[in-house]
This record gives sequence, C-alpha cells and structure tokens, in this order.
Amino acid sequence: MKVLVTGGAGFVGSRLVSRLLDLSHEVCVVDDLSLGRAENLAADGSLGRVELVTLDVRAPEFVAVVDRFHPDRIFHLAANSDISRGTSEPRTDLERSFLTTYHVLDAMRRTGARELVFASTSAIYGEEPGDLGEAHGPLQPISLYGAAKLSSEAYVHAYAHLYGVRGWIFRFPNVVGPNLTHGAVFDFVRRLARDKTRLVVLGDGTQTKPYLHVDDLLDAIFLAIARTPSPVETYNVAGEGTTSVREIAEMVRAALELPHARLEYGEGSRGWPGDVPRFSYDTAKIRSLGWQPRRSSNEAVHASVVAEVERCKRSS
Repeated sequence: MKVLVTGGAGFVGSRLVSRLLDLSHEVCVVDDLSLGRAENLAADGSLGRVELVTLDVRAPEFVAVVDRFHPDRIFHLAANSDISRGTSEPRTDLERSFLTTYHVLDAMRRTGARELVFASTSAIYGEEPGDLGEAHGPLQPISLYGAAKLSSEAYVHAYAHLYGVRGWIFRFPNVVGPNLTHGAVFDFVRRLARDKTRLVVLGDGTQTKPYLHVDDLLDAIFLAIARTPSPVETYNVAGEGTTSVREIAEMVRAALELPHARLEYGEGSRGWPGDVPRFSYDTAKIRSLGWQPRRSSNEAVHASVVAEVERCKRSS
C-alpha cells in the first residue's frame, strides 16, 4: 500500500512511519519541519527508506505531491501541537490545525485519494466531568486548538458525505514515548538538566490526565482501521489510569538523580489559559475491538521519562 503521512517527522508521525515501513508499505512524508525533525526519522532508521518532502501542506504544491504519489491512504498528523501558543497567537490553530486539514481533504477530493486517518484530540470535549464517550455532546472546547480540531472533524464527516472520503478519527490523549518534541516530560527533563537546583512547574501540579505510550496508540489505530468498515468512525484512545503533573515532576527528579532539587509549583490548576486540568475517557468502543494498552498511564510516563533523560544525556 502507498501511504502519505503529513507531519511524519514529528514525535508520533516518525513512530508511525517506522511502523508502516515494518509492514512493507511505501511511504511519503510531507512535513515543513517547523516542529518535526528529520532526525526523528533517522532515529528509527526510516530516513533513507521514505520519500521526505519538505513542504507545508497548505502550499499549492501539496496537491501535486498527492497526485504524483497517488496514496491509497493518508495519515494526517500535521498540526500545531503547542496549545498555549494558540492562545497568544490566535491564528496559529486556524492556520496550522484547521486549514491544514482542509487542504489535505481538498487535495484528496481533487486527486481521488479516498482514505484518511485523522489525529484529533481530547481537547474537543472541553472541560466536562465524568468519563467522556465518543457520542458525548454538546462539544464545547475551551482552547483554540480544541476548536480547530473539532472543526476538522466536522469537515472529515462532510467530505465523507459529499465526496466519498472514508475516514477514521482518533481522539488522542496525552501521548508519550521516545523522541518527544514537546510536553511536560520533554520540558521538565530539559529544565531540570539545565538548572539542577530547582524545577519550575506551571500550575499547582494537580493537573491529572490519562497518558498513553505511542506504541499502544499505534496498536489501537491499526486495529481499528482493519476492523471498522463505516464511512467515518471515531475513537477515544487512552491507557489505564491517569498521571498528575506532580507525579511527572517527581519521576523526572528521580530519573535525573537530583533528590534535593526543589519542585516549585505555581498557582491554580491550569498550566495555561485553555488547559483542561483533568479529564477521563470512556474507551469502551476501541476496547470492544480487542485493544488493550500494554502500559498503564504511569508506566507509559515513567518509560518516557527514562528515555528522555537518556536522550538528554547523549546530547549534552
């Protein structure tokens, strides 16, 4: 199968590309390298085995790339992943989280590509109590990132109805693993490695969310694609349990062997405006297909902390 991956040089994207190559697919990666890095593909041994096109998917040339490569399936992961930046620069998520999706979908319409796997997010739910299922509504995101992803989901459904696109929507939780590019684990390791006396944490540390290892996420995605024939299917994906920011900070301090470093917390339960301090997924739908994460939330975070500390030491 020929597979095109937007954002394929990012954290999740590079791991996805490695999995696709292991399955003997022909892969084209389109990434503007604003957040992704060619080194992420090199780390998994993928760089010399894929076609890497350095391009923003909003560029007019993107349609020509899709037409030439003629993919059987597109995995669309290109998006702004810095939610806090979207608050200070409001056009960021319009341009990089929504319009990227529009351009991918319209390139599919114009070239005849028919299958799309879309990376969505828990942020589309907003700040809601209880275990959130795929049919929960109304959906009221509190970040521009969540709003852009929700709008993108709506466009996937509309293009499926109007133009015969077949889609799978996966609402990611906080995803961790090797070769991180952002997030609490990435930031904490680097902050504490620079200043070994203290770690400044945004918010009071009580922010608590489900974390999922990237390999468990990919297991869920590939299983769902194989087993669901509907025009568009949506899945929540999350691991067992939750992990607090305070727990992550303590894991990082232990992994760096700095037991006397101070953990300095801020005020309030939000790390930034638009942050959802806590949420819980209902994952019965993906589990009904037989998927089970191999790592709990805490286990996934701990493995990621260890990997990130080792990577930080190698680069120093």
